[in-house]
Amino acid sequence: MKDKLAELQARLAEIKDLEQAAYVLYWDQNVYMPPGGAAARGRQTATLTRLAHEKFIDPDLGRLLDELQPYTESLPYESDEASLVRVARRLYERKSKVPPKFTAEFENHTATILEVWKEARPADDFAKVRPYLERTLDLSRRYASYFDYEHIADPLIDGADYGMKVSTIRPIFAELRERLVPIVQAITAQPPADNACLHQHFPEEQQLAFGVEVIKRFGYDFERGREDKSPHPFTIEFSIGDVRITTRVKENDLLEALSGTMHEAGHAMYEQGGRMDFEGTPLAGGTSMGVHESQSRLWENLVGLGRPFWHHFYPKLQAVFPDQLGSVNPDAFYRAINKVERSLIRVEADEVTYNLHVMLRFDLECQLLEGSLEVRDLPEAWRARMGADLGIVPPDDRDGVLQDIHWYSNFIGGQFQGYTLGNIMSAQFFEAALQAHPEITGEMENGEFGTLLRWLTDNIYQHGSKFTTAELLERAVGGSLSIEPYIRYLREKYGELYEL
Repeated sequence: MKDKLAELQARLAEIKDLEQAAYVLYWDQNVYMPPGGAAARGRQTATLTRLAHEKFIDPDLGRLLDELQPYTESLPYESDEASLVRVARRLYERKSKVPPKFTAEFENHTATILEVWKEARPADDFAKVRPYLERTLDLSRRYASYFDYEHIADPLIDGADYGMKVSTIRPIFAELRERLVPIVQAITAQPPADNACLHQHFPEEQQLAFGVEVIKRFGYDFERGREDKSPHPFTIEFSIGDVRITTRVKENDLLEALSGTMHEAGHAMYEQGGRMDFEGTPLAGGTSMGVHESQSRLWENLVGLGRPFWHHFYPKLQAVFPDQLGSVNPDAFYRAINKVERSLIRVEADEVTYNLHVMLRFDLECQLLEGSLEVRDLPEAWRARMGADLGIVPPDDRDGVLQDIHWYSNFIGGQFQGYTLGNIMSAQFFEAALQAHPEITGEMENGEFGTLLRWLTDNIYQHGSKFTTAELLERAVGGSLSIEPYIRYLREKYGELYEL
């Protein structure tokens, strides 16, 4: 059995190498590749992903898993060997339902539509990308057709957030919406906070340098990572020793680059915190999109928008930008960065309204897949939902249906629910960390984050994909998914800010 386990690990490492080589091509396409490389890049990515897929569904790998099953069933559930076979089996069964030819076709298409979107969004030209998005929808439906499902979106959701489906997400979102809307209404009924101090001229180089210093203090390891610019911030992992992040900069918006940097560093520290002996196996990397987002949102918001963080970092920021911020007192700055308002852009939305943006996208994805909404009608449906949910209507498609990269680089379906699930879990994890180590707050006031990072590493990061989201929650917080800590966090923070 030890020899068979070693053979399994060798096969899985080869597959992982192919997958991560494709990631390198994706990273380059978003960071450095000239537009003329799009056609060849699509072919190259398609070739690598097809080869990886073929190797994963090789019947010999299936037989190997079958032979190992009795052995690993005799081991403790949480053992590395049992976990490796269990997770590999789950992926094998999933991938075996999808033809490798389809995987290659989809990767080729996404490389093409991504380049079209890069041109269409700044030009506010939805018509240009529409036929490509219609093909994405067709391909997304084809993908779902390879599985049995209750709702057509379920296979796409399950691929990102294993164990979740439309029927489990909708009640969570409905309850959250019911609790959030009164808070949004109570805050937006008040005079808006003044955040003009954030919209002066802040040179790009200084913004980026400040963000780098912040995430170094968080614990992002630049010996095993780097930061670049891209049209939409993202994190990508080539190995546990090479986890890269990107951000984007607006010189008239101080939070754009800093928030993006902190957010992506949260993703990256999760990847960097995995056990090195998981390298080259399906156990390396985060267990779900939702848990991954819990870490990016925790570091970006619960830490990076909190008073303890800025107690230490605001004087340093003032020193970087004395002309812009020298006369802005800490309370005014704190209120500015936590301004709640009805806004157009999801990634720039405040903590209170953010999830309304996510729910809108989730519902539109489901309608597109169901066939109750056509791609040609998507811009108008987007505007209608924005008006109904947030009381604001995009003046154009650039800041409407074209704003997010997701549908233009991946499937339609399963792309957005993880953001809100992550917000919910971020509060659960952060509350548990503070309960275990009350000293974390005082440490953050001094710019120290080691205790928090160690708790997250011990309870989440080191496990990689070994446990499902539900299992990880039970182990880390002693319970299941709950919106209560998240609502409690929002009420306490914004109740104090807005005297609710």
